[in-house]
Amino acid sequence: MNPENIRKKILKYKAGQIFLKACSFVYLIAVKFNLLLYKLKIRKQKSVDSFVVCVGNITAGGTGKTPTVLLCARILAEMGLRVAVVSRGYKRPKEGQEVVVLYDQKSLDWQNAGDEPYMMNLLLKDKQVPVIVSKSRYKAAKRAKEEFKSQVILLDDGFQHHKLKRDRNIVLLDAQNPFGGGLLPYGNLREPLTALERADLLFLTHSDLVSESKLANIKKQIKHYNPSLPVIEAVHKPKNYFDLIKNEPVPLNALQGPAICFCALGDPKSFETTLKNLGLNLKQTWRYADHKKYTLDDIKNMASLRGNLPLITTFKDYVKLPAGWQEYIKDNFYMLEIEMHLNNDGIEDLKEVITP
Repeated sequence: MNPENIRKKILKYKAGQIFLKACSFVYLIAVKFNLLLYKLKIRKQKSVDSFVVCVGNITAGGTGKTPTVLLCARILAEMGLRVAVVSRGYKRPKEGQEVVVLYDQKSLDWQNAGDEPYMMNLLLKDKQVPVIVSKSRYKAAKRAKEEFKSQVILLDDGFQHHKLKRDRNIVLLDAQNPFGGGLLPYGNLREPLTALERADLLFLTHSDLVSESKLANIKKQIKHYNPSLPVIEAVHKPKNYFDLIKNEPVPLNALQGPAICFCALGDPKSFETTLKNLGLNLKQTWRYADHKKYTLDDIKNMASLRGNLPLITTFKDYVKLPAGWQEYIKDNFYMLEIEMHLNNDGIEDLKEVITP
């Protein structure tokens, strides 16, 4: 059972609510104590001679960090700047190497780097952007500066990581559930909303899925914590499919007609509706529990039932596929690549923040 389902069961009981709130209070003390140590310089930040931009959030769960990092990397590369992405590489199958560099075809090793950094590198290979993975963000950033002379370093999911000093913080909130319902483990907040004071720019993602009145109310609450914080409304839009066998992008109009899809999302209907709107006739849809980590048995089952139809999934699901899935799915396997689309003058505002 995943942690979210466990929490929901505990919250059904008054005693469970009291227990989780007590845990959240302890968690709050730990978070504030950690920040105090850095403020008093008992714990010291480390710097690299590059412009460091952090892309993160204050809630647990997906808010669109990966599409945002990809967007920033592409913008900077197209401006002629040398840019690198630094990632923690959570849950890597192998963690023997302290620092893993993904840059050219020879260095591509998903087992050492982890699925998500590996996929980011594939999606950025046309821009020649290295993705550097390490438990120590400082060591990864230092490697980016030394090996690639990176002028800008994008720190993926590092808002709560204070050891590496950054020049700018971009924070993402999901408009559907922006404030997480309280601190962990009672809610989904990683830290108090006062953390927004550290932000230089805020993306309000999935802004097309809520009403104008709700957006206005969210912005009002944000301004309470950081009155001068620029807020950009952002939406997720399909960019292309990515052929997971051939490791190359495929135009959206290249796949039409019958297809099969699977996902483990909180809202699978939105993914399925997107595919239908792109011209696919979904003959089979597999919906798994949100946050599911796939097993080889799951893959074998889908492979045996798919026939010859295209099989489509999401980035979030792809990175949770088990080692060895390639033995069972050898063709017609695609990921729908989503890009972050910014409303109004969002791109210009973003450029202003991420440019040295």
